Amino acid sequence: MQSKSQWLKADADKVLIAGPCSAESAKQMLDTAHGIAARFPKAILRAGSWKPRTRPGNFEGSGVDGLKWLKEAGKEAGLKTATEVATPQHVEAALKAGIDIFWIGARTTGNPFLVQELAESLRGTRMPVLVKNPLHPDLQLWIGGIERFQRLGIENIAAIHRGFHAYENSGYRNVPRWQLVHALKSIHPELPVICDISHIAGSTSHLRAIAQQAYDLDLEGLMIETHADPANALSDSDQQVDPETLFRIVNGLTQRVRSFDETDAIDQVGELRSRIDKLDLQLLDILVKRVELISELGDLKRANNVSVLQLERWKEIIDNCMAIARTNGLNEEFVRNVFLQIHDEAIRLQAKMLQEFAEKGDQNP
Repeated sequence: MQSKSQWLKADADKVLIAGPCSAESAKQMLDTAHGIAARFPKAILRAGSWKPRTRPGNFEGSGVDGLKWLKEAGKEAGLKTATEVATPQHVEAALKAGIDIFWIGARTTGNPFLVQELAESLRGTRMPVLVKNPLHPDLQLWIGGIERFQRLGIENIAAIHRGFHAYENSGYRNVPRWQLVHALKSIHPELPVICDISHIAGSTSHLRAIAQQAYDLDLEGLMIETHADPANALSDSDQQVDPETLFRIVNGLTQRVRSFDETDAIDQVGELRSRIDKLDLQLLDILVKRVELISELGDLKRANNVSVLQLERWKEIIDNCMAIARTNGLNEEFVRNVFLQIHDEAIRLQAKMLQEFAEKGDQNP
């Protein structure tokens, strides 16, 4: 991937993208833009002109009129502008309106055919493009959406983390699943990531906590839905804040230094990391020994014609682990996921052993 997007420097302040869920009127956009610019003169003004709703009949945006209101408000307040595009026709209209930055919505990212069409429609431009994660936690689909723009010469690219749909009740509109952001950053450390805290929260009560988590993870900026009159917003009113609340949220966040090199704790952290490294080696040594025992167990299953998957045994293991996790104050979901991975690998190894033995038998009847 390319280096940091030109509009988003690694050593700059955090980027703030703020504005209403939807562009509803010229007055609404002007009032919101002035409210944001008075407090954050370097912010980027956002608004949706086309709003894909789950069911028809709800407010679905103002279309081209919304683009005009967004651009005029940004120009008067001295702010750059950003909007969502979901079709090549949207791209054409937004380019004509002079919008500065485009973002690709979660529903669109999940459709590689549509992402490819959008990338083709932006070929040859220098338009910054922000790619939201897909609705479901599919890292490869997210990366694939980003790469489709890159391969057609779009260099100014960033990702937007807006959380993932989940059936369980997490208290959030979309579950953060920060581990997927970690994975994305591990694979592409030069890729800027903006956190759309509004779509993760779904409620203004969670915004500050999520914003602080994004800062703690050193993400490059925030996207926060901001409306001059949130109570009367035509879409997503529960998750929008007014400009004064926006200021209180952002101004109250704690910014962390990037590394221990900038602190007086550099010697202490070196000693702690050394101890952690030793424990990591011990963990790996234990895993090696466990695999050896799993192989012996696989031989017993083969010799006695026993099924690889033993559900009762697995339930016993996971129940014991959960009890120990609770007793010691460990995150139960974390422990469960660790042992799921270990169990899956054990099943894979034993199934492979049985398959190889069967193939040898076929070769030597």
